[in-house]
Amino acid sequence: MPVKKTNEQTLGDAIREMIATYRIGRKLSEAKVIAAWEKIVGQMIASHTTEIRIYNRKLFIKLDSAALRNELFYAREKIKKMMNDEAGEALIDEVVL
Repeated sequence: MPVKKTNEQTLGDAIREMIATYRIGRKLSEAKVIAAWEKIVGQMIASHTTEIRIYNRKLFIKLDSAALRNELFYAREKIKKMMNDEAGEALIDEVVL
């Protein structure tokens, strides 16, 4: 009797294949670091953040406090490093406040 071929694979393999096929890995990484914003910068900074998005490898942050914006301006490289560390890859090249 011939051996029946199966089309089985693990769910993880199927998801990885789908991510590669649709080329959405970068967007998933961006969503992951945006979701982790409070964990990365802390509750106080996150509570004053009104908008955060990534576009063309730039992290855009809008804050409701001018004093905090000024403080974070000097910490842009540190924020970039923390976000890239969270992503596990060089996802962000620049932080714009």
